[in-house]
Amino acid sequence: MFNKISIPVKIFAVCLLLGATFPVAAKSASEIKTAMKQRLSKVDEFKKSGVLGENNLGYLTVRVDNAEAKKLASDENADRKAVYEAIAKKTKADATQVGKQRAIKLIELGKSGEWFENAQGEWVQKK
Repeated sequence: MFNKISIPVKIFAVCLLLGATFPVAAKSASEIKTAMKQRLSKVDEFKKSGVLGENNLGYLTVRVDNAEAKKLASDENADRKAVYEAIAKKTKADATQVGKQRAIKLIELGKSGEWFENAQGEWVQKK
């Protein structure tokens, strides 16, 4: 019977079996924390220079085209998303709402000169 199955279907089936055997492990909370700590000084540097800003959803936004900042923001945002989802699961909240609440806190903690997106979607520089 297996011989009557087309090659693409066989390949797909093997891939499914391998995926079940070798699941891609998500980063642990410890790994996320370490990665975020390692990126922090560079994130702060880009925020201070205005290359990165904090949007109103709790994520970094690249405000000035910069390849390094794009990669950094992508990695940071992936970890933030995982953190927001973990908090949401633990508190039975919505991950988007967790991110929005974090955005409010980030504005409070932000330094003078950094850029933040307000609730109306406008970018403002903290005085």
